[in-house]
Amino acid sequence: MTDDQRDESFAKNLFAGTVAESIVFPWPEPSRSEADHVHLLVDGIRRAAARVVDSEAFDRTEELPAASLAPFKELGLFGALVPKSHGGLGLTTSGWARVVQELAGVDAALAMTVMSHGSPGAMAVLALGTDELRAAYLPRLARGEMIAAFALTEEAAGSDAASIVTRADLLGDGYVLRGEKIWVTNGGIADLFTVFARTSSAEDGAKPRITAFLVERGEGVTSGQNEPKLGVRALSTTRVSFDGVRVPASAMLGETGRGFKVAMELLTHARLGLAATCLGASKRLLKKTVDRVTTRRAFGRNLSEFALVKDRIAGMTAQVFAMESVLYLTTGLVDEKRTDFAVESAICKVFASEALWHLANEAQQIAAGLGYSRKDSWERLLRDARLPMVNQGTNEVLRCFVALSGMQEPGRGLEEVGKSMREPIKGFGLLSDIAIRRAKSALFPERRERLSRASPLLAREAVMFEDYVERLASSVDKALRRHGKNISEMQFTQKRVADVAIDLYVLAAVISRTTRAIERRGEEGARRELDLTSVFASAAERRLAENIAALDKNDDELRKSVASKTCADGGYPLDVI
Repeated sequence: MTDDQRDESFAKNLFAGTVAESIVFPWPEPSRSEADHVHLLVDGIRRAAARVVDSEAFDRTEELPAASLAPFKELGLFGALVPKSHGGLGLTTSGWARVVQELAGVDAALAMTVMSHGSPGAMAVLALGTDELRAAYLPRLARGEMIAAFALTEEAAGSDAASIVTRADLLGDGYVLRGEKIWVTNGGIADLFTVFARTSSAEDGAKPRITAFLVERGEGVTSGQNEPKLGVRALSTTRVSFDGVRVPASAMLGETGRGFKVAMELLTHARLGLAATCLGASKRLLKKTVDRVTTRRAFGRNLSEFALVKDRIAGMTAQVFAMESVLYLTTGLVDEKRTDFAVESAICKVFASEALWHLANEAQQIAAGLGYSRKDSWERLLRDARLPMVNQGTNEVLRCFVALSGMQEPGRGLEEVGKSMREPIKGFGLLSDIAIRRAKSALFPERRERLSRASPLLAREAVMFEDYVERLASSVDKALRRHGKNISEMQFTQKRVADVAIDLYVLAAVISRTTRAIERRGEEGARRELDLTSVFASAAERRLAENIAALDKNDDELRKSVASKTCADGGYPLDVI
């Protein structure tokens, strides 16, 4: 594989109407040795959980006792991503995701504690630290002797990292750190923080230079109380203050002023872990729901025999299948050393978190009154399911990221056309090439991009995929021509384009996985995968059609006007009496 191929993104290609199917076919599979290792870890997690995990007590006391973490440290899970050369397990990203998935099926707070410690926590040292920093910290992080945390968010700087006010001022051969971070996962128990701070003065302009540092807990580093939360209450989420903390220049991660890039690289990997927690929680919810409908009777029958209940179970199962497919396709791409998976990672996080929330709601509805009671875990699982949609970048921000990242390359093409039109002699060749491509597209529509490696048994789904890839590219072209540089402000358009790309990437993952199942076990052996692919594809097709149609026919401006008036009124403006 060449460097250019490693840099290629399947999801970004879709925006230009290109199906880079060699990226997603064949379906990635772990080595036998790693699969065996992961299965042993999963068995160990289940045995340890039976001994030390009491989710109801964790939720009630809003604390994860150190004794409950100890067995998971002994299993080596805190060093899952750390190379064996530094005392870790050296798992691949897929192996790590499977471990996180299993932990999330046990307890959300436990899973997110271990996940956040590993990525972005230990991953910051592994990916960006010097050899000296790795040697100093990775062995202790792998053993769980040190807990890692990621300190980015501030009171006035959530998704807008440019608003960070925490400062790192150069003094001698190091820096002095001052500021406060909020919503720091593991903030109350961490010994090592990845901290992002301004290394430029406020007078330098609106765009500050942000730099990342490794900071040990010590003098000047204080944590607040665990924030009272809707769900995942035992997860240590606190304010962390840095008051005149001395940080050596050798503790810098990456280059001075490149902290935003560091944060984005770390969060790109961490979002796959968050998607894995969603998958683990979803599988638990589905099992709990199935146990309920197969034992609860009404009108002389089990609930599982009623058509409307079957409808919900089918939809939930297909969503879990799709969530699992897109997650492990993407982790497989990371393990293949592909370097551009930021859009794919964001898609995994958005899709998985919203699928989990939908499943939690469906499970609640099937549980009926019991689901509303605190006597069972239904209501806690619902509360816990809410966090992933706002963690590691809200889904709204990530949709904008997916859309704008995907439209960059088509946008460059239009920019080149614009320059060529201003300089017609210099641009003659380029314009000729574009004219030829457009003529070929009009005269030979059958030459469109194909998903040729999909199984013939998935012909309907493959044709649908190809059709909507063309529609996405056409819609992107039209939107860029209509809005130009203003596309960055057209959030309704961004959302619809992103939602189309999300469904297409997930559908590609499902088709690839089912194709591999057919190759391995034949049509009848892969019957479950075939059926789940059909159910998911049918639901995706309805969403795709709606989003594509709404790009041209919508009430966006009216909705903006209604919202502005409601905000001006301070709330709902009308009364009947």
